Amino acid sequence: MFHYTIETHKSIEDAIKSLEVNLKEEKFGVQWQFDIKETLQKKGYELDHPFTVLEVCNPIEAQRVLSTNQLIGYFLPCKIVVYEDNEGKTNIGLPKPTALIQMVEDEELKEIATDIEERLIACIDKSK
Repeated sequence: MFHYTIETHKSIEDAIKSLEVNLKEEKFGVQWQFDIKETLQKKGYELDHPFTVLEVCNPIEAQRVLSTNQLIGYFLPCKIVVYEDNEGKTNIGLPKPTALIQMVEDEELKEIATDIEERLIACIDKSK
């Protein structure tokens, strides 16, 4: 599976706040927060459910992977999404770094991607 997604009983706002705290513990910062529903509304389009994308980065890890292979920049920063599904439940998820890194075919990077993925999943799980 290309993604990891969990359901939470928190509101989207509370889930994002919790994520920010837990990400900070792993030295990841939220670089950008993109509220897709709000953006579409401003452009005259409707989205039925809230959907927010967080772009997160750990500068040490970014430097490490980009020094190894610049193509990894295509996948940076890492994305975590917080959204309301069709049943009104809040979900938190991410595309798995290990799934993305397979496209580059670099064994050293697979190990780094596994470590980053495990840390981001732990942050998501703690934010539940």
